[in-house]
Amino acid sequence: MRPSHVLPERPLRRLGPAGTMLRVSGLRLLGRALASRVSLLEYSNLRVYSSGPLGAGDEAHDARAYFTTPIFYVNAAPHIGHLYSALLADTLCRYRRLRVPSPAATRFSTGTDEHGLKIQQAAAAAGLAPTELCDRVSAQFQQLFRDAGISSTDFIRTTEARHRMAVQYFWGVLKARGLLYKGLYEGWYCASDECFLPETKVTRHPGPSGDSCPVSLESGHPVAWTKEENYIFRLSQFREPLQRWLREDPQAITPEPFRHSVLQWLEEELPDLSVSRRSNHLHWGIPVPGDDSQTIYVWLDALVNYLTVIGYPNAEFKSWWPTTSHIIGKDILKFHAIYWPALLLGAGMNPPHRIYVHSHWTVCGQKMSKSLGNVVDPRTCLDRYTVDGFRYFLLRQGVPNWDCDYYDEKVVKLLDSELADALGGLLNRCTASRINPSGTYPAFCTTCFPREPGLGPSARAQADDYALVSAVATLPKQVADHYANFQIYKALEAVSSCVRQTNGFVQRHAPWKLNWESPVDAPWLGTVLHVALECLRVFGTVLQPVTPSLADKLLSRLGVSATERGLGELYFLPRFYGLPCPFEGRRLGPESGLLFPRLDQSRAWLVKAQRT
Repeated sequence: MRPSHVLPERPLRRLGPAGTMLRVSGLRLLGRALASRVSLLEYSNLRVYSSGPLGAGDEAHDARAYFTTPIFYVNAAPHIGHLYSALLADTLCRYRRLRVPSPAATRFSTGTDEHGLKIQQAAAAAGLAPTELCDRVSAQFQQLFRDAGISSTDFIRTTEARHRMAVQYFWGVLKARGLLYKGLYEGWYCASDECFLPETKVTRHPGPSGDSCPVSLESGHPVAWTKEENYIFRLSQFREPLQRWLREDPQAITPEPFRHSVLQWLEEELPDLSVSRRSNHLHWGIPVPGDDSQTIYVWLDALVNYLTVIGYPNAEFKSWWPTTSHIIGKDILKFHAIYWPALLLGAGMNPPHRIYVHSHWTVCGQKMSKSLGNVVDPRTCLDRYTVDGFRYFLLRQGVPNWDCDYYDEKVVKLLDSELADALGGLLNRCTASRINPSGTYPAFCTTCFPREPGLGPSARAQADDYALVSAVATLPKQVADHYANFQIYKALEAVSSCVRQTNGFVQRHAPWKLNWESPVDAPWLGTVLHVALECLRVFGTVLQPVTPSLADKLLSRLGVSATERGLGELYFLPRFYGLPCPFEGRRLGPESGLLFPRLDQSRAWLVKAQRT
């Protein structure tokens, strides 16, 4: 599929035990002190944070989820935009698996788009057969995704036999329903974008020789006037159904500005769509069934990959469609939000459940371009900043609504600040043998940190400490809401904010100044460490979809077993609410070095090593 030049399911209805537990008295206190407005769901004598009402319909809808990236065009090597698309889908999928651990409940596909005129031309220019070029570049994408920890369940190539069968069957359905006809198609064609354009979407720019040349108004790529007899899809019949779909489901396309753009496009003329090319012009593709003189339009071919992966046309695909979330770049929005839903409706199927759209990555303020020599190689970045480090950077800095800028210093500054210093430093402090000589999860003292401030002569917790407990208690719900709104960067902002608050808590009470031998200090020292370790456990749990290896290292250091890392097991600070804590008194996991070594020191060492 045409690459994004940069670049989940329904909103979470229930956190259940993944939310936090508050007794009514504690809630009243925090409500008065902090004006908390968190919605609550009665659960026995506890209250559990909830992001919405429960219902059998919601549970049934959430039974399965299917995430997809675009399939990436193999005319060039992968760049960070491709990786960003894959990371967004991977993170949504991993988060879903934390909520619904059953492997059969979630699927995630990615792959490569290997047909079309550009591939045909690129292969000829390289002196290769199209299959050789496709094999070479598809292997690069597969290796990149393996290196980056992309947890897809399927990697599809459009040159596979299963896909050819699915595309030709889909074509047959459209034809049988009277939606394809053969006619003379005349208009501007953009080979780079593999699409026809109306006159209103073409402008003129000065060419290399100074002459005025027609180009696509949206992409700036050259266009040429084309006139040929093709098969044509009755797209014009679907304008009103598409408008109705988008108006009845305001979350169908997220973020909202992209949905608004699609509705604006649908206010314009929606002409019928050419869905084939002459095979003597385009031979590298899937032939039209029963007419070898025509090749199926590469976009129709590519879009059907989402059905191929789930078994179309066999009946099994119906259990996965339309519980589908497409993650795409904004440059391919029209194909996914107009052409694809119209084709699906034409074939008697529903549009996808969600289309999540993201913007592009620039480099030092400029669009990535081979001619500028500023295309960023994601493999180099994974080596330089570590896999988890670069995953964190792209997802923390990438904002779907607008283009984001990349430069090396920005990556180093962010990762050193948030992963090495704030999160890594917090873990080191709380597990250091000088402060925690027993190497355990210390006991929590309810008289030192009562549920109400100042309750009893031994109380030592301050107002800011109660604010910290409230912030971390609500963090899982905040993260869930941000994921549901396709705002992973906001989820990471919320985690980072809580990490800063926790560091402030530790700094405020300076456990290194307290004495384990003192009967006055010891209970409070243990409580400070207990609270900080509980905060770290929450951070490690919610960071698993973004930084899986780093989160595993953190949780292993805390002694949290593999079966205690799901959202369903995320009870935060139960001793504060008068409940037993399974971690209290448990030995910490083995020391495994720095959680995330500072990059500036690593780079200085590298420069020094190169000089010597």
